[in-house]
Amino acid sequence: MAVTTRAAALTVAGVLTADGLLHVLWSTGSTWPAGDARALSYAVLGIDAPFTPPVVLPLAAALFGSAALVTARARLGRTHRFGRLLQAGTLAVACGTALRGLVGIGWAVGLRTGLDAASGDTFQLLNRALYTPLCLLLAAAALRVAAGKEAAAPRTAAGKETAVRAR
Repeated sequence: MAVTTRAAALTVAGVLTADGLLHVLWSTGSTWPAGDARALSYAVLGIDAPFTPPVVLPLAAALFGSAALVTARARLGRTHRFGRLLQAGTLAVACGTALRGLVGIGWAVGLRTGLDAASGDTFQLLNRALYTPLCLLLAAAALRVAAGKEAAAPRTAAGKETAVRAR
């Protein structure tokens, strides 16, 4: 089954938005799903770093902006007047998630560069099972959006897609 540009964009935007919402939650002082800020930091980053508003809110904004870029690229297509900018932004999202995925592979095979020795096994487990595969999936999906030639067909009030010619 071929993945459509629309499905790829929804996947990327959905995951990035969910991650952005987690960052907003953490900016309130919540450490969910960890018990405290240090455990959260080690589980998410593999290092002891602050999860304070000045740190996590800019990250949330970047995640929301990235989700919007990928969505706009899929909806508007390459030929839109901002098509090149949206294309570049979508490729940047693909490169960023691919880079994180590749670093995660390095960590999964035993490289400890950049990680605290005190981070324990939680980060390694989450990196192998969730973070790295998800980042590689997002990179592939963002590349699919960037490669897509068509704009997503707009929906009518009845929910049916209408045909759209490339501009």
